Amino acid sequence: MSYSRVAGTGRYLPERIMTNADLEKIVDTSDEWIRTRTGVERRHICAPDQTVSQMCIEAAKIAMDAAGVTADDIDMVITGTTTPDLIFPNVSTIIQHELGIPACTAFSLEAACTGFIYALSTADKFIKAGESKCALVMGAECITKLVDWKDRNTCVLFGDGAGAVVLKPSDEQGIVSCHLGADGQYKDLLYYPVGASNNLAAAGTPAANIMMTGNEVFKVAVQTLGRIASETLEKAGVSKEELDWLVPHQANIRIIQAMAKRLNLPMEKVIVTVQDHGNTSAASVPMALDVGVRDGRLKRGQLILMEAFGGGFTWGSVLMRL
Repeated sequence: MSYSRVAGTGRYLPERIMTNADLEKIVDTSDEWIRTRTGVERRHICAPDQTVSQMCIEAAKIAMDAAGVTADDIDMVITGTTTPDLIFPNVSTIIQHELGIPACTAFSLEAACTGFIYALSTADKFIKAGESKCALVMGAECITKLVDWKDRNTCVLFGDGAGAVVLKPSDEQGIVSCHLGADGQYKDLLYYPVGASNNLAAAGTPAANIMMTGNEVFKVAVQTLGRIASETLEKAGVSKEELDWLVPHQANIRIIQAMAKRLNLPMEKVIVTVQDHGNTSAASVPMALDVGVRDGRLKRGQLILMEAFGGGFTWGSVLMRL
């Protein structure tokens, strides 16, 4: 059996860092309140003129270098994002052109915070079908551009960034299984109220913002992520004891801790970046993966579970050997 395997990882974070102390100056909140409820201590904020494609390009260069591939080697570009540069052309075509990648399959998909997991699962299928030999897969967001900085329940959560991986065929086990899902009945619990086909004036002011019912999102997220973790391991015939690492979506430290408990994993076996990055939506899983790879905790051959949950609701997991 031919597998797809991560050959290299990379990440990019905007220069500007906003701490909890900075937020105390602009909204009614406190460092203690934010850390206790979310685990976030600081987050990176993109510049007003900075785009998702610009961040992806920097993350992609690092991942390509780590994988030992050039632009000529890439034959597929997929980006998971909620905040693309433009409605069209899709952001992957912009990235493909700017990186000097020859004409190839290039598309974006939107699954909120699960965007990277959806993109990686898609690339995995293309490689296993023999239709791609080297895929560049990214998750990236300028999510703070959608935030109401006067809403203390949401503005404290989010940050910006981009993560990238290069995926290639391998005779050795790489991605073992992928598990995706969605249920639109929860759409009103977490959403952005305007879009290209909506009447923008009727839907809200030009300064529309992320709308979230936090407590309900938390409950469904914990229940769903716990279920898909069990289903993913069962589908692959893998026990909890065989799992080396959890690389979760970095939405909230309490959700991450609940997942570790569900999997019988000590927190020392969980890659946690929420304190430094906040919730970067589709970028959080690939950036956390890159952090673990580059600091030496994640090693070749280890069994890793990645999972995410986002607006829609969408959810997904990828079980793989690095």
